[in-house]
Amino acid sequence: AGAATVKRAVELDKASRFQESLVCYQEGIDLLLQAVRGTKDEAKKQFYRQKISEYMSRAEDIKKHIEKEKQDGKYHKQIRIQENTSGFSYEKLFQEYLTEIVSEVWVEDPYIRQVHQLYNFLRFCEMLVKGPCKVKTIHLVTSYDEGIGKSQQINGLEEIQQSLRNYGVTLNIAFSSSIHDREIRFNNGWMIKIGRGLDYFKKPQGRFSIGYCDFDLRPCHETTVDVFHTKHTKKM
Repeated sequence: AGAATVKRAVELDKASRFQESLVCYQEGIDLLLQAVRGTKDEAKKQFYRQKISEYMSRAEDIKKHIEKEKQDGKYHKQIRIQENTSGFSYEKLFQEYLTEIVSEVWVEDPYIRQVHQLYNFLRFCEMLVKGPCKVKTIHLVTSYDEGIGKSQQINGLEEIQQSLRNYGVTLNIAFSSSIHDREIRFNNGWMIKIGRGLDYFKKPQGRFSIGYCDFDLRPCHETTVDVFHTKHTKKM
């Protein structure tokens, strides 16, 4: 398993997919360390240790490269979510960027309108409340629902706003008739653009079907996620 993981890391490394290769290097190193502890063959131990040293050195170089890209404002990672695939909950996409210094979040998404979209936003807010970040302010810019759904949308957002207030989080809500872009920004410099916004999950088969509650198990629509790092996060 360790050999297969580091092989994948090398492939990703050669393809300049550095963030993904770093994760694979780290997982592969852990597996090889377990192999060292589990074998009594000294020759194998020596071989594994040599490879571990090589992979650790390369992983450190990649870390420095990623950090430099971040400092230069050139970091870009792309994730392609294929139709009907699962395993892409909000935690999976956002958690690694929600460091402890994150205190302010901006969400631009024109489709926080219908009931299921309000629940999507609520789940996103729940993730922020759980931490490890210390979010104090969330800014939402969306568009009004059309027709009879408008009052339901406003009431739902106000209820989320009140609930967040109980956790010491302020939700600022603004509406725009011209908003088209979908992006999420954190005040530690990370920016995430999702082609479909927060609404990239498919409708569950039923209220008691697997994936209804756990978004990691919910099939997704095809979409693209672009992650950037900027020195300064612009404000709305």
